[in-house]
Amino acid sequence: MRGKFSTLSIYALVSILLLAGCTTTSKGATTEVTKEEDKTLIISLGPDLMTWDIHNHTTTTTEAIHVNVFDYLLMRDKVGEIQPHLAKEWNKIDDTTVEFKLNEGIKFHNGEDLTAEDVKFTLERVAKDDTLRSHGDYDTIKEVKVLDDLKFQIITTEPDPMLLSRISRQASGILPKDYIEENGWDHFENSPVGSGPLKFVEWKRDNQVVLEANPDYFGKKVTNVDQVIFRAIPEDSTRVAELLSGNIDIVANVPPSDWERVKSSDNSQIVNGPSNRNYMIFLRTQEGWPTSDVKVREAMDYAIDDQAIVDSLLNGGGTPSLSRVNPGDIGAQEELYGKYNYDVTKAKQLLAEAGYEDGLTIELSGPTGRYIQDREVMQLIAGMLEEAGIKTEMNLMKWEPFVELREQQKFKDGYLIALGSSFFDAGQSLNYYGTDRASSINGYSNPEVDQLLSDAETLMDESARIEMYQRVQDIANDEKPILPLFQIDQYFGVSKSIEYETRMDELIYIPDIINK
Repeated sequence: MRGKFSTLSIYALVSILLLAGCTTTSKGATTEVTKEEDKTLIISLGPDLMTWDIHNHTTTTTEAIHVNVFDYLLMRDKVGEIQPHLAKEWNKIDDTTVEFKLNEGIKFHNGEDLTAEDVKFTLERVAKDDTLRSHGDYDTIKEVKVLDDLKFQIITTEPDPMLLSRISRQASGILPKDYIEENGWDHFENSPVGSGPLKFVEWKRDNQVVLEANPDYFGKKVTNVDQVIFRAIPEDSTRVAELLSGNIDIVANVPPSDWERVKSSDNSQIVNGPSNRNYMIFLRTQEGWPTSDVKVREAMDYAIDDQAIVDSLLNGGGTPSLSRVNPGDIGAQEELYGKYNYDVTKAKQLLAEAGYEDGLTIELSGPTGRYIQDREVMQLIAGMLEEAGIKTEMNLMKWEPFVELREQQKFKDGYLIALGSSFFDAGQSLNYYGTDRASSINGYSNPEVDQLLSDAETLMDESARIEMYQRVQDIANDEKPILPLFQIDQYFGVSKSIEYETRMDELIYIPDIINK
């Protein structure tokens, strides 16, 4: 049943938002970089790099730069399948031990050999230091046992069905042990050294990262360009203008209002593809917040027309879902995909039952300039919630301060975010529903969910794991501590001189980009 937030009012609001977006200016943007024909590839993903410490962030736009400087032991291909990379072979010894063998002759950018000692140094650091942001994805690793320069074993505290996923994604790039121990972390973060296809040149904060091709790379080399520059341009309109003027080769998150302009230009094209990322709203469940009442959370869910947001702001470039675990991920509950709740009358009824028949006011935080149409999505959601009697005060901010607000738990009733799932496994996607993880986010706790997640975490029987994860999604759909909204597609503006394909994991792997 559709509520009173009419299609006409939705599109009227969207028109206002899009017009507002067209007048956005960039105070911090720089045009000092001039593209050198056939020598320099220039990319803007939106936000700036957060850090060169690969273990102390969880941001895909930062990893999209890191992946070109630091190599993983294994690496997913464009469609998400795990392939050999630094490690050319591996063998399961028992339920808690996997043995790996590195390729020969791999060198770091400073000329030092990459050995099993570097693997031990890297993985044990993130596994043991609980102050690092990526620690929770690696704390199952008990030890890396070095057998010789090229051979080692990863030993986990318990059976770990996600081990191969862990070492093929974010925070698993191998670091140079000797270089860091001799010079210290501060020096490393100013002059990072990896083994990847690109080498560090410079980083000007809030401006650009400059990398150069590594001619001695062991794998697929970067060809046809000498230098790659990642520019920080959070504003959509500025990124698109730079693309159309020929100053940038690839820009991320092109809004639908600019698609035709890009397509009709002489030098640019739109390249799109699916992602494993979902927009969602995290809501506080702790006592003292209106959203601690499940009826309020349910009312919010029924007040938001997910399909209208996808159609109006993304021109259909997304799929509503009642779960953040997408088809293709291990553990997906596909009965929840492609579905959403929308009934304004029911939303008002639920609010009245919760004691808010006269409405209520909440504050939602969210980033701007990080995801496609993120500001506009928040504004449209706020309009829909108000139609149901929930006045929404919006706290929109740039990505880095938003990350700090979220991690320091300084947000109020909730926040809007679009999270990816780099492991392609529900075990990673659903850990937000566990009491331990949720205690530092929104306070959600359910003993059955905790038991299911705990059991699945060490279960090597994949079919049994899937059943457990599907049950967790059903419970989460009933209790709604997080409101999944929709899966989003990727839309890049790309120079016609470039051959580029999107990846499901959203990485920008430079060796795969062809400069014609």
